[in-house]
Amino acid sequence: MAKSFSCYSWFTLFLLFVVETQTAVTSSGSNETSIGVIKLRVGVPKKEGFDQFVRIVWDSHENKYNVSGYCIDVFNAVVNNLTFKVSVQMEPHVINGSESVGSYYNSILKQIPTKYDVAVGDITIMARRAQFVDFTLPYTEMGVRMLVPMVHGRHQTMWIFVKPFSWDLWLSTLIISMLIGVVLLIMERNVHTLPHQDQSSSYRQQLTAVTILWFPISQAVLPERQVVAKNCSRFVLMVWLLLAFVLMQSYTANLTSILTVDQIQPRFLTLNDLKKWGYYVGYQTGSFVYDILVEQLKFDPSKLRGYKNIYSYHDALKLGSQGGGVIAIFDEVPYLNAYLQTFGSNYIIAGPTFRSEGFGFAFPYKSNLTEHFSRAILNVTENYDIMHKIEEKYFGRIEDVQKQSTQVSSASPSLTFHSFAGLFMITGISISLALIVSETLIWQKCILKIKEYTNRYLLRSTPSTETHVLPNDLQATQETN
Repeated sequence: MAKSFSCYSWFTLFLLFVVETQTAVTSSGSNETSIGVIKLRVGVPKKEGFDQFVRIVWDSHENKYNVSGYCIDVFNAVVNNLTFKVSVQMEPHVINGSESVGSYYNSILKQIPTKYDVAVGDITIMARRAQFVDFTLPYTEMGVRMLVPMVHGRHQTMWIFVKPFSWDLWLSTLIISMLIGVVLLIMERNVHTLPHQDQSSSYRQQLTAVTILWFPISQAVLPERQVVAKNCSRFVLMVWLLLAFVLMQSYTANLTSILTVDQIQPRFLTLNDLKKWGYYVGYQTGSFVYDILVEQLKFDPSKLRGYKNIYSYHDALKLGSQGGGVIAIFDEVPYLNAYLQTFGSNYIIAGPTFRSEGFGFAFPYKSNLTEHFSRAILNVTENYDIMHKIEEKYFGRIEDVQKQSTQVSSASPSLTFHSFAGLFMITGISISLALIVSETLIWQKCILKIKEYTNRYLLRSTPSTETHVLPNDLQATQETN
C-alpha cells in the first residue's frame, strides 16, 4: 500500500512539473498556456488624426473598444503567419490632453513589459527608442518626403523655341558647326572649280571666313550634291549631316513634348528656394520630422508650423504661406500616402527622400519574439495579395496613390550636352582623322621643317675640323715646288 501510494505521489508530482513548465513566463513577459498558446497584451496608441493607421472606437453595447486600422490588420496578418499560436488582447492607450505626441509614444514603449507585451501602431523605429525596446523589421515604406501643391499646364513663353536644348548644347552645336566650316575651308582651299560650275566662278570664294558658320548649317537644312570636291570633305560633311539629323529630330520631339504634354511641376524648385524666400512649411505635431527640418535641413524654427491630421494639412496648403498656412508639408511617406488617398488630385510628393526606418512592432528589450515576428513580417510584406488587400482597404487603389505620388524632378526638360556627348566625341574624332588624311602634305612639310631645324642645330653644335697650316711649313712647301 505504501509502495502504491509512493508511485502515485511521484506521478502526480511529475504532472504538476509539466504543467508548471508549460505555464512559465517567456522572455517577452507574456504567458504561455498549457496548450502552447502565447498570450500577448497589445498596447495600441491612439492619437488624433490619421485614422487609416489606427482607429479606436468605444462600443457602448459591448462595453469595450473596437480597434482597427492598417497597422492592426498588418499585425493580425503577421500573427496568422507565425509558426506558433498567439492569443491577442488589445488594450488601447489613449493620449492625455497634456501629453505631447512624441512623449506619448515614448511613454507607451516604456510600459513594456510591465503593462504591455508588445506595442502596435504607427510607431516609427528610432535609435533612441531602441535603447529600451526591440523593434521588428519595418512593414511600411521608409523615408520622409515633401508634399506640395502641383501646377498643371504648359508654361509657354515667346522664347519656348529655345527650351528643347540647354544653353550648353546650343553652344556646343555652334562650336562644332564653326569647326566643321573651318575644316572644310582648309581642305578645299586649293580647289578652284567643281565639275558642275563655270570656269569663271571661283569655288574658293564660296568658302570664305564669312561662310564658315553658314555653310554647315545651310547644308544641314538644304543639302546640295557635289558641294565639295575632295572625298575627305565629303566624309566630314556626311558626319556633320548625321549629327545635324539626330539633333533636329531630338529638338522636334522635345519641343512637341513641351508644347503638348501636361507638365506637372511643384510650385517651387528646391529646398533652397523654401529657405531663401522664407516660406512656411508644415510637419506633424510632435513628430521627429521637426528635428530633421531644424538639425539636418537647417530650417528656421520660426518658419515651421505643426498640424495634427490630414485635414489640417489640407487647410494649411490651401491658405498658402502668405495666407497663414504653409507651402509644403514634410512627413513620413505612409502619412503622405494617406493624404493623397483623400486629397490627391492637386498635390504631389516631390523632392529628395530623407532617411527614416518606417513603422515597426515594439517588443521588450532582448525578446525572443522579435525574431519570429520579423520573419513573419517578411513573409507578409512579400505576399502581394495580402498587402494589396490591406492597402486597398485603407488607402484605396494603391496604383492610383502611386501614380499621384510620382516623383517630380526639379530638373529642366531641356536636353543637355551630356545627352549627346558620345555623338559629339565621335564627330570630333572623325573630323580629326579626315583632316590628317586630307592634309598629308602639310604634315610632311612640317616634318621636313622639323628635320631641317634639327640638322641646323646639330651642325652648329658640332666642333670645327679645319686644318691650320703653320708659316714655316708653307715656305718649305713652296721651295720644294
